Amino acid sequence: MQKNFNILICDDDEIIGYLVKELLVEEGYNADIVYDGNEAISAIRQKNYDLLILDLNLKTLRGEEVLNFVKDYDKTIEVIILSAETELKLAVQCVKQGAFDFIQKLYYTDELIPTVNRALYQKNLLQKTEILQKELDKISPIEIIGKSDSIIKLLSLAQRAAQSDSNILIEGETGTGKELLAKFIHKNSNRKNNSYVTINCASLPDQLLESELFGYEKGAFTDAKSTKRGLVEISNRGTLFLDEIGELSLSIQPKLLRFLENGEYRRIGGITNLKSDVRIICATNRNLMEEAEKKNFRKDLLFRLNVITLNIPPLRERKEDITLLVDHFLNIKSKSKVKKTLSDEALKVLMNYSFPGNVRELEHIIERAVIFSENNIIKADDIVIPRNATKQKFINSSEDIPDYVTTLEDLEKWYIQKILYQNNLDRTKTAQQLGISIKTLYNKIKTYHLIDGS
Repeated sequence: MQKNFNILICDDDEIIGYLVKELLVEEGYNADIVYDGNEAISAIRQKNYDLLILDLNLKTLRGEEVLNFVKDYDKTIEVIILSAETELKLAVQCVKQGAFDFIQKLYYTDELIPTVNRALYQKNLLQKTEILQKELDKISPIEIIGKSDSIIKLLSLAQRAAQSDSNILIEGETGTGKELLAKFIHKNSNRKNNSYVTINCASLPDQLLESELFGYEKGAFTDAKSTKRGLVEISNRGTLFLDEIGELSLSIQPKLLRFLENGEYRRIGGITNLKSDVRIICATNRNLMEEAEKKNFRKDLLFRLNVITLNIPPLRERKEDITLLVDHFLNIKSKSKVKKTLSDEALKVLMNYSFPGNVRELEHIIERAVIFSENNIIKADDIVIPRNATKQKFINSSEDIPDYVTTLEDLEKWYIQKILYQNNLDRTKTAQQLGISIKTLYNKIKTYHLIDGS
């Protein structure tokens, strides 16, 4: 087990405190000593500790009061009680109140290190479980599929970048697999046995995003009923993936910049600086340099983030990978024992498509084809893709849009009806051209009364 944990010893007996620290340091742990309960509380507020070794018989503040503070302040800090023989009943009560275990001072030299190891193993396990729970809905094999020169080169660069602790910026269009590459880097790094945490910067309002990143102190705002650790703290010694970093607001950017400069941060409502050792990987589908020129993104933050820049090529530029990706998606999407296969005509349809949604779009196309194809051979008619040329012409040409089209609903109604009559009311062809299902098209026809008698 890794030994770079922070341990706080609180004992008013200076000799025992010193001897306990010597045992821990000898074992490879980082250890600090304080000599009363108030000092322990102050130290915990100022530094991230993984474990507290706590004497019960303190002069200024009883050990059980310190325990209560710790469990209220940060439940992830494990506590081991040091007790005298006369305090065994109280020590057992402390365990019931949340302490990990207790050690009698008479036997601490024999029991200390095994008990510390067990406590930190449990902490590590609980932390990984917490992260795993957040990631359960995102689980997928960390396998980047491709044989194109561009993908082979990208993976080679990513493996080399993984060996450093430098910040990484991953650029690429939507659906190219930026998060998958971030996970690949983490799993090939020296931090692979520690936490991998992800957050989407576009999915949360500013205040909530700040509290998710940096945490908050109890009482910082109305609903802050207990102290909450932020993701920079949870991912300590691991990797933090910031997706859609280009959407980060200008009010949050300086706080992230400060953290990147020295690893220090403050919880919301806090007055002390905390430190965390985190490797930052970011992803964006924007051109951040252009955003910086427009004053939408800080240049100093950009220069901190893109120490290493990796660019994932779009699928249309590596079409030799389509066959491999199709085979992969057929393997995981086919629910029956017999895997479905793609006809030559169906593959030709895919090879002639530009995939604006990239690999994610290909996955959805294959999933839909697997579900609706009538036998184990997926035909060209089972491949439902929008016809970009027609759509692009429509988007770029507004002169034929009637004057009565003034709302999005009018626009949708008019365009669906236009494509329907262009295709002589062929519903299947129209649905394919619009990139929607037959069922959705029928619902639109009925809702908008697009055909006489509908």
